[in-house]
Amino acid sequence: MITPQKAIQYERYEFKKWEHHDEATIVEMPVSLTVNGAVWLSFMCTPVDLEAMAVGFLYNEGVIEAMADVADVRVCEHGDNVDVWLNYNAEQPTSWRRTSGCTGGVTAVDLLAKPNVSFEEDNFKVGPEAIGQLVEMLFESQELYRETGGVHTSALSDGEKIILSAEDIGRHNTLDKIAGMCLMNDVWPATRILITTGRISSEMLQKAARLQAPILISRTSPSSLSIEMAKRYGITLIGYARRHRFNLYSNGQRVGL
Repeated sequence: MITPQKAIQYERYEFKKWEHHDEATIVEMPVSLTVNGAVWLSFMCTPVDLEAMAVGFLYNEGVIEAMADVADVRVCEHGDNVDVWLNYNAEQPTSWRRTSGCTGGVTAVDLLAKPNVSFEEDNFKVGPEAIGQLVEMLFESQELYRETGGVHTSALSDGEKIILSAEDIGRHNTLDKIAGMCLMNDVWPATRILITTGRISSEMLQKAARLQAPILISRTSPSSLSIEMAKRYGITLIGYARRHRFNLYSNGQRVGL
């Protein structure tokens, strides 16, 4: 079984002296996705919740709509491939576009196309102080980060508590894992808020829209395209969120007293 962390040794230079350290670092490895017996692509990821990542990726790409579309999903014995068998023949995209990010995510989705979901008419609101509380809850859920550092965390909340959380070296992988967990556990809270440690780029915004989350919160920055997409989709986009401050970039009607 492959673990998400690996023991390492290193030397630290500090205050004019060297110290030897034995610690753990986060694992990054290629894991291929095989659909109906054909290899589609390889993820660069952290080997945890791989079934959820594979199913969630296919959902976020629009290949599947529900777990009823999946006949079987399993990780091979070596942990470097996830087999997904669908109840129908799925056409493999002819080209994958590499997305932004240190681990090189891919998508075949037209990021400029508006999703078939509207967020403009919902009446949900969250107080400004609750934004900081959700970020604190996100930090508390970071199990791997506390052990190794160097890993992103995303979480799904109903506005009061964390429902699901996922960690991975790739920020986009965390949202695929969240989507897969929702599908595999049939967990779809009526109110959906996504909180992430990762930068909000266009593919992160697209995955949030696919998850029908009207509020997306990050501890860091959004890209210019993600802000444009959030305005077009009707998603409330919040960045640089901390305990007592945040930046609001779009659809501020959901953030009020």
